[in-house]
Amino acid sequence: MTVAPTNADMSVSKGPAGAQDNAPRRVSFDLKQSGIYIALALLVFGFTVATGGDLLAPQNLSNIIVQYSYILVLAIGMVLIIIAGHIDLSVGSVVAATGAIAAVLMVNWDLPWPIAVIATLAVGAAIGAWQGYWVAYFGIPAFIVTLAGMLLFRAVTYMILGNKGIGPFPDEIRTLANGFIPGFMGNIGLGALGGADLFSIIVGVVVVVALAFVQWRARAGRISYNQVVDPMWLFLLKVAGPAVLVMFLVVQLARFRNLPWVLVLLAVLVVGYTFVTNRAVFGRQIYAVGGNLQAATLSGVKVKSVVFWLFVNMGVLAAVAGIIFAGRLNLAGPTAGNSFELDAIAAAFIGGAAVQGGVGKVVGAITGGLIMGVINNGMGLLGRAPEEVMLFKGFVLLLAVAFDVWSKRRTARAK
Repeated sequence: MTVAPTNADMSVSKGPAGAQDNAPRRVSFDLKQSGIYIALALLVFGFTVATGGDLLAPQNLSNIIVQYSYILVLAIGMVLIIIAGHIDLSVGSVVAATGAIAAVLMVNWDLPWPIAVIATLAVGAAIGAWQGYWVAYFGIPAFIVTLAGMLLFRAVTYMILGNKGIGPFPDEIRTLANGFIPGFMGNIGLGALGGADLFSIIVGVVVVVALAFVQWRARAGRISYNQVVDPMWLFLLKVAGPAVLVMFLVVQLARFRNLPWVLVLLAVLVVGYTFVTNRAVFGRQIYAVGGNLQAATLSGVKVKSVVFWLFVNMGVLAAVAGIIFAGRLNLAGPTAGNSFELDAIAAAFIGGAAVQGGVGKVVGAITGGLIMGVINNGMGLLGRAPEEVMLFKGFVLLLAVAFDVWSKRRTARAK
């Protein structure tokens, strides 16, 4: 767990005015976190070569984002629960149940879609509160509570839908799940690449500038307190790498049908939850609970409350995923969400979350989800059988957890 410097630390470590120019430089390499990005890069490179470039085609990149958006939404909530030392096996069934409820409200009862969405999110929160109560206040292990929830809410889905689905959904829901931002400013020529939506390109540039500014501010803050920072060349490399990737993705999407609306939703969620985990008190409490439960309790952290609200949050995100998935299919079906919990859990662990809790990042979980999406999509493009895809994903998950265990032992020996 990373602890931000206290005011006392700052006052001691901050030297004279000239100390800002004497901050120590050190090449830092987080093997565990960097390994995730390296693994994603290698997978993308391998499948790109194997598919003759089809993996990175504009339409296919758009398909990956749209088709696996609901898994990425679930992964955000799942990684927070895993950081706190728990797990949720019920999210797939909650996705199905909330999707069914949304369908009844919008299609059967003909409620306006905004009211139906709010009601569905409230149901998701209530489901999370139900499970959070048993885990946090009654003391039943999350594994058991959510295993029961997996059965209960799947049964609820069948009680609502029977053996048939409900649809079609309103245009607004389908647009959220499958639609794209309209081109407000026309196209711009990119030479041999053809035309691309100008508004999407501008959005990409703004995102890149914002990311660079945030990283620059963080570096400047560390320098001002005479903390160790990367050499300038390495810092620029770490800024340039993500910038190039973001612009490549944006240009490819702009060449197809602009930015998907669901990508905008994901971006908002990632930024919001990253802020909570890195800057907010509640985020620090999540890491404290998962890192050392006894120490967190002695420090005054309301452990039961933290765990309870984590499950409420997971229920809301599962409802979001349920609406997106049902909107994408334009149908709420009784088998929706099957194995979604496994993909979300795998995304969190592949993304760097620790089995013991206390470690993990939202961006890491998103990266883990993208790894799963690339594997599914790449193997599909190669025409591989479903069992081969599951075999590949199983080995990737096992290797990710084995790497986590190995890195912990390596760190312990170094001490």
